[in-house]
Amino acid sequence: MIFPLPAVMVSLGETPEEYNIITIAWTGTICSDPPMCYISVRPERHSYAILARTREFVINLTNAPLAFATDWCGVRSGRKYRKFEEMGLTAGSASLVKAPLIEEAPINIECKVVEIKHLGTHDMFMAEVVNVKADEQYINPKNGAFMLHKSEPLVFAHGGYYSMGRKIGKFGFSVEKKAENASKHTKKK
Repeated sequence: MIFPLPAVMVSLGETPEEYNIITIAWTGTICSDPPMCYISVRPERHSYAILARTREFVINLTNAPLAFATDWCGVRSGRKYRKFEEMGLTAGSASLVKAPLIEEAPINIECKVVEIKHLGTHDMFMAEVVNVKADEQYINPKNGAFMLHKSEPLVFAHGGYYSMGRKIGKFGFSVEKKAENASKHTKKK
């Protein structure tokens, strides 16, 4: 079991009549240069045919305030529901793809599919990231960095949704030249 997973809402469709939202936990980064990510979708899902035809989507990162909508969009089919309207979400205009973005999401990642890999129960849509939009309320005005802790990222683990907890370190903290840090982690039991 690999956990936690991001709980994202993927928005898709070329026209307001076909706009849809699919909740995905099987998503992630696959390359940094060029920037690429993926989503894995079952072929029987309503959104699959739209994704395969348009080859564009937006990964909308979610947070604690979007937990209800994230779950609801994952258990309801776009065949029967207009999810943007049902959840009171705003379909915004993306910059470089026809798919809408979700204005309420803290980060929107616009993607263009470069390959669809047939794997078994799911197909992987590998995509180039063509644009990223971040909600200004989560941008540090002093240094322009995204304040992850303030956005309350939503994750999914073993059937439950969780808001990420406190930060316990940063990349490379285990090898920093701090005597205190080194002695804490080298003591034998």
